[in-house]
Amino acid sequence: MANAVLLLHAAFVLFVVAGLPAIWIGAALRQRWIRNPWFRSFHIAAIGIVVAESLFGVDCPLTVWEDRLRGVQDTSGFIERWIHAYLFWSAPTWVFTVCYCSFGLLVLLTWLRFPPSWRS
Repeated sequence: MANAVLLLHAAFVLFVVAGLPAIWIGAALRQRWIRNPWFRSFHIAAIGIVVAESLFGVDCPLTVWEDRLRGVQDTSGFIERWIHAYLFWSAPTWVFTVCYCSFGLLVLLTWLRFPPSWRS
């Protein structure tokens, strides 16, 4: 079950991270799908949740859930663990907060520059 939560978490991260360059590429190629209000709303909401959790010092529920299923208690977040495990690099939590907020700002600016179309 913990692995299923891990896969869900990885899919969430992939959606948030890959969604932004996909929107930029789609905009450059004049693709209509980038204006899809469902996709765009879920995308901005997803990074908004990450930013809010980070600013308010809330542990990600998916990380907490996975930890409980594995019987582990760890105060580092999903991305921090991934970076540490694969790159042997660690940073204070505030560094990740700055990264999350910066990425969230890019998503917001992209939303404003290429807004979704609410027309059918």
